[in-house]
Amino acid sequence: MASFMDYVLLLVAAVLGSYHVEVEGGCAGKCCRGSDITCATADWRMDRVYGTCYCDKGCLRTKDCCYDYPTECPAQSCVVTEWSYWSGCAQPCQRSMRVRQRHIEQEPGNSAEPCPDLEEQAGCMDYQSQPGEICTQNTGPAFITTREFGKGRTNHDIYGAPLYPGFCMEFKMESLTTHCTVEKRPHTHWMQYLREGYTVCVACQPPAMRNRSGGCQGDGQESNSEELLHWQAVGNSRCRGTWKKVQRTAHCSCPHVHSFLFI
Repeated sequence: MASFMDYVLLLVAAVLGSYHVEVEGGCAGKCCRGSDITCATADWRMDRVYGTCYCDKGCLRTKDCCYDYPTECPAQSCVVTEWSYWSGCAQPCQRSMRVRQRHIEQEPGNSAEPCPDLEEQAGCMDYQSQPGEICTQNTGPAFITTREFGKGRTNHDIYGAPLYPGFCMEFKMESLTTHCTVEKRPHTHWMQYLREGYTVCVACQPPAMRNRSGGCQGDGQESNSEELLHWQAVGNSRCRGTWKKVQRTAHCSCPHVHSFLFI
């Protein structure tokens, strides 16, 4: 049988061993990114259980982080630059895409959220060809986009004179494809607000408005209120439908989510 002295020696060894683990354990200097099973030590866990604990981001999901993980491995948020200016349209005289970008200034660390999207796209149309010639206007459906696109349009001509502000056409939405409501891409979110039976406002402004015709493609000014007219969303060619003209007004008065722009 073990003597009293043997028990004393075992107790001392246990205390010294605990002291050693306490000094060497914890996450100080051991923080790891992602999930890494080798990023482990022995110490108290956050759930108050003593044993193997981890200092990687994955420990938050498996709930076996060391007790000091939050203080030794704080989240380092991703930092990105401001958005760049929108690029020009990829192709002139036809429906196309424009992009803007931003860059990472600081990568996310430890348990921080991933960086946001670094590029956005939006539908657009350039009304001048590369040599500077005005594009010819084609007949066909109305091409529409979000009113936000109008923020990038100039209010003056090349000589500084104010441009005609245009007008607004109101339509009652008759039909649309399912591709409009299921869109999740950032530059197509506005399409989710297209709904059958709603009245929408579509602004006709320069340069979409041609001086010779005094209107925009597919604006339906010459149509009667019973004629079924066709439209298509720029940025997703599968989002399209029909509407009927309600009236022409000087300014658009629909709610923001139901206000669009001829392009």
